[in-house]
Amino acid sequence: MDNEKIKKAVSLFLEGIGENPEREGLLETPERIAKMCEEIFDGYTRDASEHLEKTFLSSQQGLVLEKNITFYSVCEHHLLPFYGKVHIGYIPDGKVVGLSKLARTVEVFARRAQIQEQLTDQIADALMEILKPKGVIVMVEAEHMCMTMRGIKKPGSQTVTLSTRGCATKEPDWKNQFLELIRL
Repeated sequence: MDNEKIKKAVSLFLEGIGENPEREGLLETPERIAKMCEEIFDGYTRDASEHLEKTFLSSQQGLVLEKNITFYSVCEHHLLPFYGKVHIGYIPDGKVVGLSKLARTVEVFARRAQIQEQLTDQIADALMEILKPKGVIVMVEAEHMCMTMRGIKKPGSQTVTLSTRGCATKEPDWKNQFLELIRL
C-alpha cells in the first residue's frame, strides 16, 4: 500500500469538496485515512489459503454450518461501507477446518474494495478449491451505505446473495436445510 499516494489523494479530495486541508481539524486527516486504509484494505495482502490449509480428519458426513459471521467491506463503486452477516455451510469430504478459520477467510475477502456478489463467490470458491468438500453454500446479508446515506436513501434495506458449489448446487434438500438452520 502506498501511504504517500493516499495522503496526497485525501488532501486533493478535501480541496475538491471546498475544504482547507491545512485547517487545524484536518491537518492529520490524510495520515489518519492512510492508516485506516492499511487496516480496512489489508485483504489485498492476505491469502485465504493460509487459513484453510490446516485441516483435521473427520468422519462428519452432514452439514457443518457457521452462521452470523459479522463482516465489514467497502463498495468498489462508491467507496462506501457495506456490512452484515455471512453464513457458511459445507459438507466435509473426510476433513474439516477449524471454525475460526471460516471467519478468517471471510475477513480476507471482505477487506477489499468490491461488490457483495463477488465477495459471496470468492468465499465459496476458496472453500471449494482449498478445503475440497463435497459441497459449499455461502449466504451474505448486507446493508449498503450507498443505498442508505445517498442515492435512494432506504436505511434498513438488505441485499442477500447466495453461492452454491458441488453437491449444494445439485441437492435442493441440502440448500433447504441450510436456509432453515440459519433462520433458527
